[in-house]
Amino acid sequence: MECHGVGLHSGAPVCLRIVPAAAGTGIVFRRVDLDNFEIEATGRNVARVSYATSLQKQGVLISTTEHVLSAFIGIGLDNAIVELDNLEVPILDGSAQPFIDLILKAGLKQQRKKRSYLRILREVEVREGNKFIAAYPAPGYSVSYKIKFAPPIGDQSFEIDLSRDQYSKELAAARTFGFLREEEAMRNMGLIRGATEQNVIVLTDDGVKNGPLRFEDEFVRHKVLDLIGDLALLGKQIIGRIVADRAGHAMHTALVSRLLKDKSLWEEITLPGPADERVPAMAIATPQQA
Repeated sequence: MECHGVGLHSGAPVCLRIVPAAAGTGIVFRRVDLDNFEIEATGRNVARVSYATSLQKQGVLISTTEHVLSAFIGIGLDNAIVELDNLEVPILDGSAQPFIDLILKAGLKQQRKKRSYLRILREVEVREGNKFIAAYPAPGYSVSYKIKFAPPIGDQSFEIDLSRDQYSKELAAARTFGFLREEEAMRNMGLIRGATEQNVIVLTDDGVKNGPLRFEDEFVRHKVLDLIGDLALLGKQIIGRIVADRAGHAMHTALVSRLLKDKSLWEEITLPGPADERVPAMAIATPQQA
């Protein structure tokens, strides 16, 4: 069975299928409409990073990868092939929850290879005006994020310890959002052509047009969800503390680039215990329509 939806920005219909991959493969996107051309989900393939994170290799594009990659980190899926028959990952309901439901319906299985981690050894900070993102040494994986938007969002902050398996409960269902007053300008830029009130939280000057919210602070939670997906482009799960203030996709991926370029900032390790790499047990999904 397949997962069906539309791309948030392209509006193009797309089918997605997640299938197992050999230990050590990592996450690879496969364009089945382009002779099964493959693009590895790594920082070296990052392309456009304005309103979504896209990957590009030899002129072939995969757009809006952050939600599905975030879901993989959230449930500990290490190796998979993500097959698509169009250029953009389907937005589904605007969160990572449908991807998690899809994977868990198939199940996960252990592989006989110890999971390796990227452990932060030295702090690294990226600043741009009043925007900020940094990685610091820490014993687990945690994220702290602050945002500042116009009303009705305002200032929000959220912190989560991902080493305690809190992702599915605290983050997965948080949806993407946008302001109604910006809709026309964004559509004129060729963006949000697939956006509807079923896959985006729509904000007016008076509040949420299509409530209720799933969390009181759903906006900042979704930013954390995005960040986790963008940091998945490091190719390994992180051991460290990530702090962000008014950052976005461009700064998230700038941190990825800094880390990948300077290997003195981190080390690759395996941990004692049962944390073997995991793959989806079967290529089964339930249909989802955005």
